[in-house]
Amino acid sequence: MSKPLFSTRLASSFVLSLAVLTAACSDTTSPTGDQAAQGDSPSFASSQQASGYTVLANQAVTCTDGTIIGDVGTFQAAPTGSITLTSCPVDGAVNVGTAGSKQAFNSFLAQYAALTPQTGDVCTVLSGTLAGVTLAPGAYCFPAAAALTGTLTLDGPSNGVWSFSVGTLGTGALTGTNFSMVLANGAQACNITWWVAEAATMTTSNFLGNILAGAGITLTGGTFYGDVWSRADVTITGTQVVGCEGRNGQGKPRGKCNQGVGNGPEGCDPGNSNHRHGSNDENGGTPGNPGRR
Repeated sequence: MSKPLFSTRLASSFVLSLAVLTAACSDTTSPTGDQAAQGDSPSFASSQQASGYTVLANQAVTCTDGTIIGDVGTFQAAPTGSITLTSCPVDGAVNVGTAGSKQAFNSFLAQYAALTPQTGDVCTVLSGTLAGVTLAPGAYCFPAAAALTGTLTLDGPSNGVWSFSVGTLGTGALTGTNFSMVLANGAQACNITWWVAEAATMTTSNFLGNILAGAGITLTGGTFYGDVWSRADVTITGTQVVGCEGRNGQGKPRGKCNQGVGNGPEGCDPGNSNHRHGSNDENGGTPGNPGRR
């Protein structure tokens, strides 16, 4: 598979937990993996405000028999806006139409617009289910819808960035059924971005990356590591969602910690023992003085 060409338009840094690289292409005749060279490369964009939320929706978020690690918010306030949680614990804030969630949603909309495919962008055209495919960091696109199954491997360093654009010709939904993603050689889930022209639906899938969808997002079963941002509604049923959030600045979902004193910075949240602050030994802790806030 050939790799996309990158020009001076490519930036080299990203802010906090979300580094998103976008690409678009209009070559519908290219087979899988062909270079869609259109003269210029994609650029990075980021949003500190939106990246503070694991789940963002315009009007409604509904979660049943799932879990959400991170903040949840809507743009619209009650009674139009709503967050309905049924047997769905949320480790984070729940904000219906608050000033903060509105600001985050507007930031997401601006980011979605900035990532919208433009003439002159460059990407590697993909087709098929991506089952058994391995991809290095880069910009990838589906001109229309993407229906994914099987296992996709992303192979790259911890600072590698993957951008997937679905529906670069203007329409196209992202669906995954029994779809799994595997990271190799240090790749990070929160350095993966999926820009989707229309809806995104994941069923019994183990998905990695941040979805920015032009329509509704539906997650059923499986796991989801990344942030879920929709211009419409978000529906979660039986899915464990672990968000990037941007709280630790590591560009990856929070993991388990070794909470012993003297282990050095761990870049993760140890849970309620030091809730919403750094891990117990990240504030200069020593035996007998763990440095908790």
